[in-house]
Amino acid sequence: MGQESSTPVDESTPPETLSARTLDAVASYIREGHAKKIVLMTGAGLSTAAGIPDFRSPETGLYANLARLNLPYPEAVFDISYFRTNPLPFYTLAHELYPGEYSPTISHCFIRLLSDKGLLLKLFTQNIDCLERAAGVPADRIIEAHGSFARQRCIECQSPYPDDLMKQAISRRKVPRCCHNGCNGLVKPDIVFFGEALPEAFHLNRMLPGAADLAIIIGTSLTVQPFASLPSYCSEGVPRLLLNLTRVGGLGSRADDVLVLGDIDAGVRRLASAIGWLEELEALFESCNPSQLKKRDELNHKSHDDMLNDEVAKITEDIDNSLQISEQYSKALQEDLSLPERESTQSAMSKDRTVSQSGRTAGVPTSPKDDQDVPTLSDTREKDDADRDHDASIVTDEKPQPGESAAGKATL
Repeated sequence: MGQESSTPVDESTPPETLSARTLDAVASYIREGHAKKIVLMTGAGLSTAAGIPDFRSPETGLYANLARLNLPYPEAVFDISYFRTNPLPFYTLAHELYPGEYSPTISHCFIRLLSDKGLLLKLFTQNIDCLERAAGVPADRIIEAHGSFARQRCIECQSPYPDDLMKQAISRRKVPRCCHNGCNGLVKPDIVFFGEALPEAFHLNRMLPGAADLAIIIGTSLTVQPFASLPSYCSEGVPRLLLNLTRVGGLGSRADDVLVLGDIDAGVRRLASAIGWLEELEALFESCNPSQLKKRDELNHKSHDDMLNDEVAKITEDIDNSLQISEQYSKALQEDLSLPERESTQSAMSKDRTVSQSGRTAGVPTSPKDDQDVPTLSDTREKDDADRDHDASIVTDEKPQPGESAAGKATL
């Protein structure tokens, strides 16, 4: 146990326990009562449908979005040494992840349903969001391998810190300090940081998958040890079901491994439907998400005409918003495009005024048509006194030709 091949099992190899390597075969195995001690192992993918980002996705993951915290490296937010010197980035992040901001997914509720039916031996989770607890999974059935926000303590004297004060500090983005006997040490949730040991409960239960008759692995990359080795502790012949976006670890290398790749919540619903639990699961999901239930009740109490009017109003609002944005964009674009033209006109007018003033200084007669061409100073000096007034009169009576500005320069 603990190590196994990563080579996929040959398709011609028959399963030892299941009737087939399919989701329906796993559902039959549960429905027929063969699975009475189910172990679950879950990761961040379990909670992404709740709106919580996972850690390692290149563009949407938590680590990829921590640049705004000015960290020396993304993982520093969970580094105990860095926390001791600068705890503020962690508490900025904690404000967004703290329990109460998110609701359990259908997959969390499925784990609760297994517990309610007495089939859950243990849930091992890497998640720190406490959504399993929010779904109603009993605390004694959960091993939070990387800790969670459920408890907190001083990192110096290890004294517990009150839940209400912790919630208050996080809501205000403040760094809590120990209030026990004037300690004043930094307080942090019982989340396992880099440089800290895993909880004792994990080590005491690490071999428990060996007693399971079914393992379900959901939403994990299985890259972080020692959690990643948990599936390998399952006995040979015990079915292992993976619900994940991709194949991970050594799963798929045994004859009774079943891989259901794709959307996790969709896979859970398929499993529940095949067992015959879907209606019960959806009811449980609604009870864990009052907002969803309220929305459904509102829809049920609305007539067809009311819903149609709401939809028309929404479409109208969307169109109005789009038009407003388009108008604002067009106005800004027009201003941007007209700016060079205004600057060119202003420059030309300035040059005109300079020429006009020069003409006055040299004694060149001016007329109300100062915006039109006038002779330059050098021109007037070349003419004799008798012809000067006559020439200036001719020039000031001329009109600009198409393609010329008042200053006699091409504008196009």
